[in-house]
Amino acid sequence: MSLSLIGIIFVQGYWINNTVENNEEQFSFNAKQILISVSNRIQYREFEEMFFPLQEILDSIEEPDNKTIRQLLNISIDNTTKSFAYTDGILEEDYKLFSSFVNFNIDTVRLKNILNRNVDSATQDGKNDFTRRNSKSKLERIRGLTDLQRMDYEIVIGEIASFIPIHRRVQKKEIEYLLRKELEERDIKVDFEYAIYSNALATKVRSDDFSLDYPTTYAIPLFVNDEGVSEYQLYVNFTGKKQYVLSTIKGMAILSIIFTLIIVVAYSSALSQLMQQRQISQIKTDFINNMTHELKTPIATINLALDSIKNPKISGDQEKVKRYMNMIREENKRMHAQVENVLRISQLEKNELNIKKERQELHDIIEDAVTHVSLIVENREGYIKMHLGALKTTVLANDSHLTNVIVNILDNAIKYSEGEPKIDVYTENVKNSIVLKIRDQGIGMSKVAQKKIFEKFFREHTGDLHNVKGHGLGLTYVKRIIDDHHGQIWVESERGKGSTFIIKLPLIS
Repeated sequence: MSLSLIGIIFVQGYWINNTVENNEEQFSFNAKQILISVSNRIQYREFEEMFFPLQEILDSIEEPDNKTIRQLLNISIDNTTKSFAYTDGILEEDYKLFSSFVNFNIDTVRLKNILNRNVDSATQDGKNDFTRRNSKSKLERIRGLTDLQRMDYEIVIGEIASFIPIHRRVQKKEIEYLLRKELEERDIKVDFEYAIYSNALATKVRSDDFSLDYPTTYAIPLFVNDEGVSEYQLYVNFTGKKQYVLSTIKGMAILSIIFTLIIVVAYSSALSQLMQQRQISQIKTDFINNMTHELKTPIATINLALDSIKNPKISGDQEKVKRYMNMIREENKRMHAQVENVLRISQLEKNELNIKKERQELHDIIEDAVTHVSLIVENREGYIKMHLGALKTTVLANDSHLTNVIVNILDNAIKYSEGEPKIDVYTENVKNSIVLKIRDQGIGMSKVAQKKIFEKFFREHTGDLHNVKGHGLGLTYVKRIIDDHHGQIWVESERGKGSTFIIKLPLIS
């Protein structure tokens, strides 16, 4: 199951990663298509704007020269001599333009050929057809050109346009509009930055935050000539690319992660419960064995006492009979106490134990509990010292159950002391509460045991100390009773240095 779960997680991760890569490739393909479309639209728009003035020149002037073309097409330069410095170099655009302007020289022979072809075409079509051609819309007239005519116009227009500065050939608004329109048509919502470079040198046409250091920069040539060569390149950074790619799989990825987490949580829970059930099963087995031993000893003692009473030699001795009867009574009480303890825990779990509370003085309850175990402590040559420093001791409690709580803790302190039991009992007031501390100098307990000491059936391993009997229910009962009294109980302990049980109960006025 673990291997399958790990395999599922890896498969999901691989699927998500593979989908991201495919979407990035799809985005790159769309980006290239967008740039191609933008480049073609800009070039077509320039061709359209210059086609009609040039056609009028060809139709109206028999011998066009460079000066006439330059004047009619309004080719001029800006009256500035500024240089524009960028990270990739310095482009002295005005100087370059001025040099080109001085050397402005269009191939007038090609223009004459274009003029002659148009005249021949008009003559062959006839006067009516020429009139009909002039009456067509501009778009239809461009579409009506033959491939050869269009190629001639594109070559001439490209040569003429090369003398115009790039910031006049294409505007920032046009690039932004075309990019945004292409993105909307493909339903791609990303931000972008752009710039036009001239042979690796930056030009004026650029957005404010554009940088060539961006991880993925897309490029497309602008204004390609008849030889497929371009002087300008349009660079675009899609700054929201990563977020867009991730957003395309966000829904499926989140669902996949959620379902995988549900499987992981369910599997972890099942595994945890399996381990807990195994532990509980082992603890219950230990409990049954321990309980059997606890009950077997008094039963055997009672049987022996009864057999002795039946003996004619003993039955006539009233003193021995009385002794054996007392022994039977004590062993019977011991068995009854064991069974009562188990039943008490069962009732607490079912919330069937009716605990009636009254005003009690905690110091009186402590003294009564100490009296119950004093003979055992004296028999082992130990001591219980009381340091009852609390001034306010009135609590709302059940006398019997609270006495049992303290007796249980004292009994544990005696059991887990290797030598003479040395126990100190302290009380003090903390705000509106009274704190009871029972400190022993026994074997102590580990950090793990401190966390589990109040769990049902739990018993700390006592190493070489084999005289400790019990079934792990006493402290569970203590915790339930203290909780029912709206109090708190915890333990502080260290191996070999003893333990301190601390009980905090609310006072009543």
